Amino acid sequence: MNIRSSSQKLFVLDTNVLMHDPTCIFRFKEHNIFIPMVVLEELDHAKKGVSDLARNVRQVSRFLDELIRGVDNESIKEGLPLSRIEHGPADEALETGRLYFQTHQLAHLLPDDLPGQIADNSILSVVLALGKEYPDVNVILVSKDINMRIKAAALQISAEDYHNDQTIEDVDLLYSGATALEPDFWELHGGQMESWKDGSHSFYRLSGPQVQDWYPNQFVYLDDESGFEAIVKSCNGETAVLQLAEDYRTKHNNVWGICAKNREQNFALNALLDPSIDFVTLLGSAGTGKTLLALAAGLVQVMDRKNYLEVIMTRETMPVGQDIGFLPGSEEEKMTPWMGALMDNLEALGSRSGTTDWEQDTTHNVVMNRIKIRSLNFMRGRTFLNRFLIIDEAQNLTPKQLKTLITRAGSGSKIICIGNLAQIDTPYLTATSSGLTYVIDRFKGWENSAHITLRRGERSRLADYASDNL
Repeated sequence: MNIRSSSQKLFVLDTNVLMHDPTCIFRFKEHNIFIPMVVLEELDHAKKGVSDLARNVRQVSRFLDELIRGVDNESIKEGLPLSRIEHGPADEALETGRLYFQTHQLAHLLPDDLPGQIADNSILSVVLALGKEYPDVNVILVSKDINMRIKAAALQISAEDYHNDQTIEDVDLLYSGATALEPDFWELHGGQMESWKDGSHSFYRLSGPQVQDWYPNQFVYLDDESGFEAIVKSCNGETAVLQLAEDYRTKHNNVWGICAKNREQNFALNALLDPSIDFVTLLGSAGTGKTLLALAAGLVQVMDRKNYLEVIMTRETMPVGQDIGFLPGSEEEKMTPWMGALMDNLEALGSRSGTTDWEQDTTHNVVMNRIKIRSLNFMRGRTFLNRFLIIDEAQNLTPKQLKTLITRAGSGSKIICIGNLAQIDTPYLTATSSGLTYVIDRFKGWENSAHITLRRGERSRLADYASDNL
């Protein structure tokens, strides 16, 4: 192996990085990549199956096969330029280094209490040997495994997490969907303002310096006694059109018996009930009302307004504790244990629909005929027409999984993604690399999408205290 420039870094990839992102070999710019033989062995063991993990492994194998096709052994030893792959990411300006495979046995340099036959320790041994063989090259281990990076640090090996899958550097920088206006907002922007009414809605067209930072369907408000709340319907440079937000806090303007209890919930209902918005993301901690609001808005538009044929609800089947094994029954029956949130919220909605047990039972039966529970495992290839699709616990989905789900939407459908980034149960996903974070950031500039972060818990004072103090 010949590292051609000492200014280049040599990244040794752990198996979990390739499993997590098959395109990771293109993400290190001009730097070189090294894949130990034990990593290829682990990939071979994980290639079978229909899971996303197995699909990722097979994609990695296809990339590597395309890379080595038609080359001789000497070229492999010298490193293969990643630009040889024709079916990689479409980026003509992408600078790529070389990919090296382990072609010979490297010296075993681990302490005696770290046996080399364990896969992780074999990779650490390779990194140590590379550092000794090429002292002028900066050799860095890249792994999604925290314990692997801890062991590397103990052996004085440079190790990093794989950061390219992170949408943003800090989750606190994530788009919130609502912004408070400055107290002098009208003084700066009200001079040439136009206003008009269209049906029951009031609109304002205004210009000014703050407008250029807005996004379509972003909510803006004044935090004073005026109670001004509006949604940005369009923005172009320093000119924007605002629409006054509906007030769903009053009983006469309730949604399936539900009233908004705070400003963010009111914004969420405005987005959920707006037929011009096709995609809504709701982010918030436990008890902020995400599922209840989405379900109430869906039922109103299915049962009363007839905008959609039915509500479809799905979620990732990721257990909090130990799995309970295989479940009997049909697809819907298998999903029922995972849909406790749906049943709890239907009970809350049903208690508002009638005064007697008979009325509540009747309403529940009618509603359940218009709500379908579906598994994520059977979504690929489907198309949902005129459906109100709720994806619960979306924080546990990868960007690729959410892309698969969102592209299921057919004509006349609306998709709602709800989740809590503090409750991620999927291995190797973090708040900055979650699929929910990814779609919030990517959709914020689209005129037919909206996002709102719910901040106040409304479940109970006990739940609020536990959320803040435990």
